[in-house]
Amino acid sequence: MARSSSHQFIVLTVAVALTAGLFLLPKVIVKPKEGKGELTQDAARTANRDGGGPAVNGSKAVASSGEQPTVAAGATPEQPHMAIGATQRRELSQLLHKYNAEGDPTAKLRLATDLAVKYKAAEKFDSAGYYYEQVAQARPGEQAWKRAADEYFEAFSFAATEERAKLLGAKVRDLYDRVLKNNPDNLDAKTNLGMAYMASDNPVQGVTLLREVLATDPRNEKALYNLGVLSIQSNQYDRAVERFRELIKVNPDNVNGQFYLGVALAQTGAKEEAKAAFLKAKSLSTDPSLAASVDEQLQKLQ
Repeated sequence: MARSSSHQFIVLTVAVALTAGLFLLPKVIVKPKEGKGELTQDAARTANRDGGGPAVNGSKAVASSGEQPTVAAGATPEQPHMAIGATQRRELSQLLHKYNAEGDPTAKLRLATDLAVKYKAAEKFDSAGYYYEQVAQARPGEQAWKRAADEYFEAFSFAATEERAKLLGAKVRDLYDRVLKNNPDNLDAKTNLGMAYMASDNPVQGVTLLREVLATDPRNEKALYNLGVLSIQSNQYDRAVERFRELIKVNPDNVNGQFYLGVALAQTGAKEEAKAAFLKAKSLSTDPSLAASVDEQLQKLQ
């Protein structure tokens, strides 16, 4: 799936596909659920980027106890983003060897940062988070913890199973809690923490955190987007329309906001307005998968 400048708003991990075969910029297309309220207790099922465990091809240990990841070579149909090119794999293996052999703490931290950067470039986000966490443990602070949390959150947002979403979600919550202890006003950390709670036994806390963000910053695009999609997921289409209208007032070029405004409007029967929103989303992106999704939705409105 193509990545874009709108990726910063692609954080929802609480839903499955709205319609089979529908792929677009957001990592998920939400499927309306029975019931009321601006949340669901269903866990996320999204495209997997890092593979079957928090390590690149390892076990659950990275998220739960910090076991070092290993370097994966190939991909499988269940792990479609696992492949690492030969050059990257060689560089990572060399760096891992140096890291494991290094005895000087300062040099080891530099190598940990180098590993995190390279794992991030390879889109192995949980492994990047692991090494940023090593740096944060040695040199704690708001930004250090947030670098680690952000990478684990990226892995969390691609979690392919409920088990993995809960595992990574717990790690994300722990790390963002550390960020907020350093700075309770970090709204990006609070927003991501809210979404991580959606894969927990306390999803209400997630919605509460997102609403707190909007109370502080009513123009916060990420919080508006996530609450809007949660409203669609719980069949509250009128509320979703309100959220997405507010979002595109803040940023008319928000591709995800325009698309989901179209989804919500279509569900309320406002077909012409929905068409306009879909076409606006299409005009803002060169992603062919988004264009195909828009065309499919427009066909349904005929």
